[in-house]
Amino acid sequence: MRHHDHGTPSAPGQPPAVWTGRAHNRGQWVLAVAGAACLALGVDLAVDSPWGSGLAPLLMSVIGCVAAGLLMLFGTLAFVHVAVRVDDEVLEIRCGHMGLPRRRIPLADVVHADVARKVTPCQWGGWGYRWRPDKGTAVVVRRGEGVVVRLGDGRVFTVTVDDAEAAVRVIRDRLRLIAARTSQV
Repeated sequence: MRHHDHGTPSAPGQPPAVWTGRAHNRGQWVLAVAGAACLALGVDLAVDSPWGSGLAPLLMSVIGCVAAGLLMLFGTLAFVHVAVRVDDEVLEIRCGHMGLPRRRIPLADVVHADVARKVTPCQWGGWGYRWRPDKGTAVVVRRGEGVVVRLGDGRVFTVTVDDAEAAVRVIRDRLRLIAARTSQV
């Protein structure tokens, strides 16, 4: 599902006051269901223990199922979708329904923004909040287009979002306005 709001209206020739965009990955729900199943298996093992071979193997199985279930459930629900917001000062990325993890990048720290046409989990080593020494940091919730920003300290941040071109256009407009303000001072 695509959702983007090109922002609240502003003066003609000005970028929108706020740009928002989202990206969704409905496939993450499958992993969340698998996590819930592992959690349920752990609870079932704890309540209705069919094992007669001792407490240690049972305890390890219960803890393993519950831990795996919780990790899968919460780890996948955090990356079912991402919301991106650009205003006058900040690029903000919020993940999942609770908005965590969240990343705020001051636009004053951004030196360049570009569109990545094809971001894949294979490039980043999986879904979610990722870091690779040769590529920087990314939030990858689905395959497809994304926004790539280069910061003044050399770090790079990538986020998958629908209508990445509009986001990049707004960020670049903001960077021009910031540069114009600082040159007038």
